[in-house]
Amino acid sequence: MSQLKLGMVSTYPPREDGIATYTRDLLEAVCMPPSRVTAQIAAITDPDAFYAYPRQVHWEIEQGNPQSYAEIGRTLTQASVQVISLQHEFGLYGSWGDPLIDHTPMLLNALHKPVVTTLHTVLPQPRPDIRVAVRELCARSTRVVVMVNLAAKILLEDYEIERDKVVTIPHGVPVVRPIPTQQMKRALRLEGHTVICTFGLLSRGKGIEDTIRAMPTILEQYPEVLYLIMGETHPQVRKVEGERYRAELVALARDLGVSRQVRFLNQYLEQKTLIRYLQATDIYLTPYHDRNQITSGTLAYALGCGRAIVSTPYVYAGEALAEGRGVLAEFESPESIARCVLLYLDNPEFRAQTEARALEYGRMTAWPQVGQEYVEVFQRAAQANHV
Repeated sequence: MSQLKLGMVSTYPPREDGIATYTRDLLEAVCMPPSRVTAQIAAITDPDAFYAYPRQVHWEIEQGNPQSYAEIGRTLTQASVQVISLQHEFGLYGSWGDPLIDHTPMLLNALHKPVVTTLHTVLPQPRPDIRVAVRELCARSTRVVVMVNLAAKILLEDYEIERDKVVTIPHGVPVVRPIPTQQMKRALRLEGHTVICTFGLLSRGKGIEDTIRAMPTILEQYPEVLYLIMGETHPQVRKVEGERYRAELVALARDLGVSRQVRFLNQYLEQKTLIRYLQATDIYLTPYHDRNQITSGTLAYALGCGRAIVSTPYVYAGEALAEGRGVLAEFESPESIARCVLLYLDNPEFRAQTEARALEYGRMTAWPQVGQEYVEVFQRAAQANHV
């Protein structure tokens, strides 16, 4: 395989957001030997923030500054990279507001290299301005990557994107060495508990209040259950409202009399620590409210660890948990969440079967395999540029 120099436009750790984590995992996978891929990153940095980026970050984009996007387009054109991987979410390149603010054209108009765009959000039945913006982005992209087949279907039907331009590559999951749950519970001092867990940057819309409201029903039958809520408040949320949402959740648990069975771990967790807690988890929950969410790194991690999962049926979960890989609860319904959790707790054999299917799926979508699929897309984009 020939050498490939990749340029990446995205957020990147130590910035704390899901796309930054995804980009880090993706680059580790595509740069893994024998791929012969090297990468240089243009990191989107939020206003007034300063990060100690790793050496792979060669440039920074000032988020929200149109001229900064244009400047990086010119810089990447002059750089030695052959293909640009663009991790796209309108919130990083403008705003979903009405009217739409979109700085992506500023970057693309100054960029003269093949672009492979990964769409982290695909809205069905979009407003006209959003539809036009996505169509223009796709037109300027050599390939467009989505993570679920339904997102590809939406692009084809609602945005009329050419079928051969869209590629579905699943969200990668970490390669995890199986460790007995009880062993990890002892290591993390969670012995004696049946652990239900949600992790990720805390923000409204994650539906955590729905699970707290489900706890009294669950605890009536299984008083040893502990709901573990892991992760700090999303930095952008914290700038606007501080810790108000977390305080509301704490007050809700207190009012319902379940404070001792709801535990908050208020810190940003590195991947190894997250995996350790997932390995100590009995049931993983993503009770999100956004029906159109087409990706979830936290759910992907849980699949990779072979957990029993309860989720609301947002787009990514509906596809990832199909064929018996999890249980779907109704949106914003504590009663439905409680029923789904109890289904696992009442039926250990059913839970074991679901865990086995989740683990099998996780192995099929492990990062090394996903990385190889991306490398093939990048290689084809580079070759097409020389035809």
